[in-house]
Amino acid sequence: MARSARDLPSTFTTRDALARGVHPRDLYRWRDDGRVVELSRGVYRRADAPAATYPDLLAIAYRAPRAVVCCVSAAAVHDLTDELPGVVQLAVPNRDRPPRIAYPPTEAFRFDTTTFELGLSTVEAAPGEPVRIYDPTRTVVDLMRLRHRLGEPLAHAALHRYLRRRDARPAELLRTAARLDVLGPMRTALDVASAG
Repeated sequence: MARSARDLPSTFTTRDALARGVHPRDLYRWRDDGRVVELSRGVYRRADAPAATYPDLLAIAYRAPRAVVCCVSAAAVHDLTDELPGVVQLAVPNRDRPPRIAYPPTEAFRFDTTTFELGLSTVEAAPGEPVRIYDPTRTVVDLMRLRHRLGEPLAHAALHRYLRRRDARPAELLRTAARLDVLGPMRTALDVASAG
């Protein structure tokens, strides 16, 4: 039974706290006096926990555990863009209902169930707390696939940054593009990038 905020994990939900015997009155008192910080509705982090590198992503992971950080949000994490997304972009399987999260603001994309886990990776949002995110290869392909919605310059800039990375794998980029039905545009963009 948790007698103080220190008895709880670094990040936890209201449900976690209640399951450990914390009365809602105590939880709200800890929030009001600064012992815990509310990251999102029903998601808290102890104030004495190590700093979270990506607190918004951490909050989203607790609110929507099946979701995967994608597109511009993933590109920012992987240093494929200098653009700072105003919302956390996340993918859900196309059969799932997108989560409704007011804070942090989110934008949900529905991705095909058969390729949903293609390129799935994790990033440590806080020490010892991984969050699901698409790897750099899948991120570049998704930006190319959604270039009409997110912007063609963003997709091409991310591709150029990806190709400058030591871990760039152009062949894997093409295989992933083929699986996601964007092989033609990706091959053209790669040819242009290689010529430049």
